[in-house]
Amino acid sequence: MTTKKILLIVGAVVVVLVVVVALFVGGIVGIALYQVANSEAAATAREFLRKNEELKADIGEVKDFGSIVTGSINVVDGNGQATMNLKVIGADETVNASVHLVYVNRGEWRVSAASYVNKDGQTISLLDPYDSKLLVPLLVA
Repeated sequence: MTTKKILLIVGAVVVVLVVVVALFVGGIVGIALYQVANSEAAATAREFLRKNEELKADIGEVKDFGSIVTGSINVVDGNGQATMNLKVIGADETVNASVHLVYVNRGEWRVSAASYVNKDGQTISLLDPYDSKLLVPLLVA
């Protein structure tokens, strides 16, 4: 065998190995994205965003969501938390939203915080867990 044939064989083996590794890694990433996007946490986040009046007022009626949902879900001993990042497609504009959820005692996912970035680049809070709607009188001496 000539040196040229040996180089071609080695090159072909390297290319095949690179393709196999890329398919393997791509499959793992694809499965992970699919599981996050089709989780109960993601469904709860979509439902919250679809019904949120403040979001509707800014982007119009929510028509759809982007196909890629990123984030993390961590559940340990029946308690957990999740952060979902979604593209929200409204009638007037499209924004990126982030929803933080909690899971307690094997119950349902509940939204604990949510925000989106508007067209001006400002982060708008949709739900602040520390924001009380109660009017507290100020005691002034």
